[in-house]
Amino acid sequence: MDTLNITSPAFTNDGKMPSKYSCEGEGVNPPLEIAGVPEGTQSLALIAEDPDAPKGAFCHWVVWNIDATTRTIKEGHNPGINGSNGHGKTGYAPACPPDGAHRYFFWIYALDTELDLEAGSDVEALREAMSGHVLAEGELIGTYEKRGI
Repeated sequence: MDTLNITSPAFTNDGKMPSKYSCEGEGVNPPLEIAGVPEGTQSLALIAEDPDAPKGAFCHWVVWNIDATTRTIKEGHNPGINGSNGHGKTGYAPACPPDGAHRYFFWIYALDTELDLEAGSDVEALREAMSGHVLAEGELIGTYEKRGI
């Protein structure tokens, strides 16, 4: 499988995410840049999760049918169809760890199709719909720890 390159001008891989993208800041999604999209890509999908959440992986953002020509996802911008995050709402759920530093994984997927998936579907439905259609994938990790009061 090919590798996509996903980066952010706001933080380095394994680096600290600015509070702007957290519940202590503006709570908007960070800007993301995508490179290495293979020929034949029909759409992109994005999943953001915190694997360090107390009850297991917490989904922060689920987006699919992002235009295949997209190379930049702007800060605070919805690039496609949103699924349901861990709060049961659509859109980006900002980093807000209950204790200590948590890791936030941003996965980008190049797909050989557009997905026929209902808006508001959860991350597991997206993973199932993507099965057998992933041409390439990439990963960016940011960390965040609340400043406290």
